[in-house]
Amino acid sequence: MKNLFKTNVGRLRLIAFLEGISLLVLLFVATPLKHFYGYPHLSTTLGTIHGALFLLFLFNTLSVGVEQQWQFKVTTWKVLLACIIPFGTFYIDKTILKKIKL
Repeated sequence: MKNLFKTNVGRLRLIAFLEGISLLVLLFVATPLKHFYGYPHLSTTLGTIHGALFLLFLFNTLSVGVEQQWQFKVTTWKVLLACIIPFGTFYIDKTILKKIKL
């Protein structure tokens, strides 16, 4: 398991997991706290963290796509699209990223 995160694919999988979790917490915890209870602090902080993870995911996806010689129309666009759909990064990890030989 340790060696998994020493590769670009392993790092992408970790970032995908963190980005997916941050999106879910932002949507289902921070946003309701902000709008229903008037507590905007978590939304602001988590929004910044999620934005940074989002950008990391995009850049790492493009890096891995070049390294793995993905065809954009076949694979890369699916991985990029996954980061804007709730649960998308978890699905992509299971269907694409986990199957890549390290």
